[in-house]
Amino acid sequence: METRDPYLKIWQELAREKAMVFLVGPRQVGKTTLTQIISRSFPNNLYFNWDIPQHKTRLMENPTFFQEIKRRDPSTPLIIFDEIHKYKDWKNYLKGAYDQFHDGYQFLVSGSGRLDIYQKGGDSLAGRYFLFHLWPFTIAELGESNLTIENFLENPVQISMERSEMLKEEWSRLSTLSGFPEPYLANRMATYRRWSSSYSAQLIREDIRDLTGIKSVADMETLYLLLPSKVGSPLSIPSLATDLKVSYNSVRGWLSVFERFLLIFSIAPWTERIARSIQKERKVYLWDAPRIEEPAARFENMVAMELWRAVTNWNDLGYGQFSLHFIKNKEQQEVDFLIANGRKPIVLIEAKTSEIQPSSTLRKFQNALSIPAVQLIAEDEGYQIFSNKDQSILVAPAYAWLSQLP
Repeated sequence: METRDPYLKIWQELAREKAMVFLVGPRQVGKTTLTQIISRSFPNNLYFNWDIPQHKTRLMENPTFFQEIKRRDPSTPLIIFDEIHKYKDWKNYLKGAYDQFHDGYQFLVSGSGRLDIYQKGGDSLAGRYFLFHLWPFTIAELGESNLTIENFLENPVQISMERSEMLKEEWSRLSTLSGFPEPYLANRMATYRRWSSSYSAQLIREDIRDLTGIKSVADMETLYLLLPSKVGSPLSIPSLATDLKVSYNSVRGWLSVFERFLLIFSIAPWTERIARSIQKERKVYLWDAPRIEEPAARFENMVAMELWRAVTNWNDLGYGQFSLHFIKNKEQQEVDFLIANGRKPIVLIEAKTSEIQPSSTLRKFQNALSIPAVQLIAEDEGYQIFSNKDQSILVAPAYAWLSQLP
C-alpha cells in the first residue's frame, strides 16, 4: 500500500521526457515518502529539505552543493528538493540549476501546495519542468485499477463487482478516517480525530500565514470550519461574508488561498447545451471528508475526491484537457458531476446514497447532452442498467465503479 504505484508510474513517464519534475500535493499526503521510494531506483541520490537548517545553510553557502554527491556508479544522479518554494528566490535558483545541469542530473522538486503560485518576480520556469499531483489514498488506488484511460473513454459505464466486499470495507475506512496516510494507516478513530483537529490549524497558522502574509488567521480558521456544512450546494460567498462579518473580497481571497494550498478544491458549473444554467457559483469540497457530518454531503464529497484525482492525474500524464463540473439550472435541477475533455462532455455522474431509480434530472440532462450516465449509491449487492431513449444509465455502488477509474 505504501508504494503508491499509480503515482510512481506518473513519475516514470514524466521523468523520461524532462530532467525536472515537480511533485505537488496537500500537506501530509506522503510526498516525502514518495520521493524516498523514487530515490531507491537511483544509486546516486541526494535529498535536500529547506526546513532542515543544515540543508538551508549548505545551499546558501554553495548553490551547486549537489555536485559534491558521492556517486556509486556512472548513472545519472537524482537531486530531490523538498519544500524549496519557501526560499524567496526559489524559481531563479531552480532555473539556474536546470539550465546549467539538466544534461547530467535528474531533479525532483516537491512541496506542500502548488509550486507555481509563489512567484514574486524573477524569471519563469515555464517549459523547464513537468508537474504531477499526489493525492490522499482513493478507492481507485487501493483497488489497484487496471483499466486504461482509453478503455474508460471508450465505455465510461463499464463495471465489475469483483472484490466488492474488500472495496466496501476500504470505502468505509476512507469515509471515516480520510485517505491521508497517517490516520488511514493507523486505522484508529482516535488517531484520526487528533490528526484532523491539528491539520487545518497548522496549515493555516504556519504555511498559509508565512507564505502569504495574511493576518486574519482566526477568521480564516472559522471560514474553514464553516465549509463542511456547505458541501453539496453551490457556495454563496455573500452569505459566508455575512456570517463572518467580513468583506466579500476577504472571503473570496481566503477561499482562493485554501484552494491553492490544497485544503479544498472547487468545481465550476457546466453551461453548454443546458438551458437556463447557473454560471457563476462554484461547489467546494474538502480533502478531509470525515469532517462532513451530513451523510449525503460526505458521500458526494467522497465521489468528488475520486473524480478530481482521476481528472488531474489524466491531465498530468498528457491524456487530454480534462475537467470536472456540475450542472444546475435556475429551476434548481442539478446533476452532481460531469467529466469533460476539452469542453466535450464525457459522462454524467450523480451521487444518491440509496436511490436505485435514476433521477428524473439525470435523465433530463442526459437527453440534453447525449452522453453516458452513472448514478452512484452507497452500497448494493449488484448494479442495474436502465435505458433512457438511445442512452443507458448505470446505477451501481460507488466503490465498485470508482475503483475502476484509471
